[in-house]
Amino acid sequence: MEFFERFAVPHPSPAIYASMVVIGLSVIAIIAGLTYFKKWGYLWREWLTTVDHKRIGLMYLISALLMLFRGGVDAIMMRAQLSAPDNKLLDAQHYNEIFTTHGVVMIIFMAMPFIFAFMNYVVPLQIGARDVAFPRLNAISFWLFFMGAMLFNISFVLGGSPDAGWTSYFPLAGTEFSESVGTNYYMIAIQISGLGSLMTGINMITTIIKMRAPGMTLMKMPMFTWSTLVANLIIVTVFPVLTVALTMGTMDRLFATNFFTSTNGGMDMLWANLFWVWGHPEVYILILPAFGIYSEIISTFSSKNLYGYKSMVASMVIISVLSCLVWAHHFFTMGQGAAANSFFSITTMAIAVPTGVKIFNWLFTMWKGKIRFTVPMLYSVGFIPLFTIGGVTGVMLAMSAADYQYHNTMFLVAHFHNTIIPGVVFAMLAGLTYYWPKMFGFMLNERIGKWTFWLLSIGFVLAFFPMYITGLDGQARRMYTYSEATGFGALNMLSFVGAGIMAIAFALIVYNVYYSIRYSPRNIGSDPWDARTLEWATNTPVPEYNFAVTPQVNSIQPFWDSKKKGHVLFPAKLDKIHMPNNSGMPFILCSIFFVWGFSFVFAIWPLVILSTIGIFACLALRSFEKDHGRYISVEEIIETEEKTGGAKL
Repeated sequence: MEFFERFAVPHPSPAIYASMVVIGLSVIAIIAGLTYFKKWGYLWREWLTTVDHKRIGLMYLISALLMLFRGGVDAIMMRAQLSAPDNKLLDAQHYNEIFTTHGVVMIIFMAMPFIFAFMNYVVPLQIGARDVAFPRLNAISFWLFFMGAMLFNISFVLGGSPDAGWTSYFPLAGTEFSESVGTNYYMIAIQISGLGSLMTGINMITTIIKMRAPGMTLMKMPMFTWSTLVANLIIVTVFPVLTVALTMGTMDRLFATNFFTSTNGGMDMLWANLFWVWGHPEVYILILPAFGIYSEIISTFSSKNLYGYKSMVASMVIISVLSCLVWAHHFFTMGQGAAANSFFSITTMAIAVPTGVKIFNWLFTMWKGKIRFTVPMLYSVGFIPLFTIGGVTGVMLAMSAADYQYHNTMFLVAHFHNTIIPGVVFAMLAGLTYYWPKMFGFMLNERIGKWTFWLLSIGFVLAFFPMYITGLDGQARRMYTYSEATGFGALNMLSFVGAGIMAIAFALIVYNVYYSIRYSPRNIGSDPWDARTLEWATNTPVPEYNFAVTPQVNSIQPFWDSKKKGHVLFPAKLDKIHMPNNSGMPFILCSIFFVWGFSFVFAIWPLVILSTIGIFACLALRSFEKDHGRYISVEEIIETEEKTGGAKL
């Protein structure tokens, strides 16, 4: 019995027991459904073993949407707890667990896979490639992310959730103050997922540098591809820092080392520095691809080429450099001295300049354009004023002297969400609506989509703008309750109402998908938005090989120029196409990684050793495997093109 006691939840509640039942019933329902409809073979052949960048992108997308609702439930619970003074909905321990998991889920397991979904699906199409540079590595990247996410999300029913905050500062995250295995889950799950992100960074950089269509120089790449390149350069720069920090934190917790302790030669601030050396560039890893999506959408629905292309590229490169020089603004109040605070204050304020350049370029793109206010365009236009407000409050926080008033208050929470929700979530929803017809062959309902946008925008303002006021009045973040005498009750209730409106908006997204699956027309063609870039020159649905003939690029907007100026986009003749084979090895390898991570969390050392051997065995088998891919014949290409209404062959 002692062995099984380690898996018990240290702070159980009716909600956790209910979650256990729901998870159990869901697993049974999935297994029963796959068995009844005889879909196990289909699942294995088409999804679990796929190396197709488009299917991997869709799996990232589904995972991100699931995590969006998972993290959203945490958010609603937090706002409900704070909606009234001295509320007893959650106790301190459960509140700590919820705000910890909310932050990790939303940043690591929702926002990251959302941007990876678009990177995987769109970038190879935008540059005229057949797939990414390393298809099997791409599959490993996804399954490492997925197994890390699943490992993290079983924590609240097996062993207990992490409760030291999403930043997991030491010594609070050490074994002295966090005795349960929750923080072990944090360290190991993010480590596994982070390895997948690092591999994606290497893969995307190689794909963009080496696999562009003939004629597509760097300065003819679409803006989303540029933003992907810059974001992945940041990934390969800073994710190794996170890997090292998590390894050191794991060693402190499992092997009693003293990297981050406050005694025996340790330095707890070392964790804060390493975490934010990764953590602040991570914000730009999320926001730069979002900027790329906005650039594509604003150009398309303004019926104009993007204003200031070169300055847009330069501003992203400058942002990427400055993003690695601002991390210490997260602890201005920690006593690092006036010189250090001044340096990081200046670099933080400086990052507003290239960001402002992008804002003005988007406005000039819309100036005198023939604007169509579709759902993606509404999100893009709504983003500009809301994100600008978040940016201005960021400049306020960048003033190190004033930060003593703002630090660790709800003002900071409002600022962060004021940049991430309009900046990233709006972009992901805009991109989802924009690329949905290319992914699935039909469009999401515009009317429901516009209702969603307005409810989400209104709910966002009501939920987060009151926090600026309560924060300036002294309401601290991470506090699970407050007294009536503080006077925070009315504004916190307003925030809860706003969060509820946002929840309705997200429910409408689900209803929109259901409604559109049932009623949206399927005869929309391959270019329903009258777009400008190469991904819209492919058939819908996009065939496995993407393009029957590799496109020839002559301008920044090749597809638009082929439609309007008669540029020849596909000059070559048909030839057989080389494609990679599917493989079950990535899924098997990463499943073993899941076992390895779970064993580490609970210090089950025999299983750690066995799973480690299994991981190296998989790597060895791959080293000796001879798999040179396969060819799709010209006859198969012609048959596919005729079925999908593709090129006239």
